[in-house]
Amino acid sequence: MKMFLGGIAISLGLLAAPAYSAEKGTANEAMAMVKKAVALIKSDGKEKAFAAISDPNNKDFHDRDLYIYVYDLNGVAVAHGVNQKLVGKNLLDMKDNEGKAMIQEMVKVAKEKGSGWVDFKWPNPVSKVVEAKSGYVEKAGDVLVGSGIYK
Repeated sequence: MKMFLGGIAISLGLLAAPAYSAEKGTANEAMAMVKKAVALIKSDGKEKAFAAISDPNNKDFHDRDLYIYVYDLNGVAVAHGVNQKLVGKNLLDMKDNEGKAMIQEMVKVAKEKGSGWVDFKWPNPVSKVVEAKSGYVEKAGDVLVGSGIYK
């Protein structure tokens, strides 16, 4: 009987896992969102693209816990999908709650590699809790465009 109940508990746990994971964006979805934002910057220009990125009703750039952020290569936030108070501020020296200067690392990845992933801690806009996050960034001219997944 214990084995039977254990099997049911494991089965229920497996059934619940996809529902939970569906609430969070995936790495592929984050990368696709960044590529869509980069394409919009290139096709329609920064002003129009940054307005679309900043519009919380624009589902192309806001999906569950996924959103776009854009920094110039000096660390100034030029567009942010969930925190407009950051726009216009130089955040190059900003650190997460573990002391990691994540914007510096994003700029470094964009300049040296063109694109890549940076791990840091950041408030999840859905849960409102600081969580481990991996941000994918891609250089687009003189800015970097990013989105990230909460782990």
